[in-house]
Amino acid sequence: MVSVFAHGELRLYLLVLLGEAPRHGYDLMTALSDRFGGTYKPSAGTVYPRLARLEEEGLVRRTEAGRTAPYTLTDAGRAELDARSDEVARLEAGIDATVRERAESLRADVASSMDGLRAELALAAQDARTRRRDADGSREGGGARAARAGSYSARREVEAMVQAFRDDLRAELRRADARDAVTRLTVETARTVLDAARSSIRATLR
Repeated sequence: MVSVFAHGELRLYLLVLLGEAPRHGYDLMTALSDRFGGTYKPSAGTVYPRLARLEEEGLVRRTEAGRTAPYTLTDAGRAELDARSDEVARLEAGIDATVRERAESLRADVASSMDGLRAELALAAQDARTRRRDADGSREGGGARAARAGSYSARREVEAMVQAFRDDLRAELRRADARDAVTRLTVETARTVLDAARSSIRATLR
């Protein structure tokens, strides 16, 4: 994935994140991903070399011995943040704009995918209605009872899938909420996908 940061901006933003709280390298990668609503996921190869450089410059340090110790700002790191507060403000504004642009692009992609899915499901529903009419034309009483039993079984299967989806998604949301990672992008994406899914499923019931 192409970086969303211009030259030197990621270095500065790592200082910003460490100014909020000591963090491990993995925590910094997670914080960056969360800040961009999951649309930007920096690699270890992107973050760790910059942390090593910041450590060499005396702007950050490990709070404990060892490779897995968290990083924290030094006094020199805080002084650099203070001196570059205007740059930090511009960087935050730029990130906000990038998140909005990516959210709009993602919503457009989701809407386009859902349009294609709706068309496919509508065609499948039409085929199912045609087959059902053909079957109804030749079905006798016992066949009708079998059809009702099949409908009941299919309904229960769909209900079980919906319940499993609900349970899985609630668990994911609770884990993300513990990291303060549920964003407006999450809400808008859920609304778009669920509205489209509801419309598509309804089309098969007519």
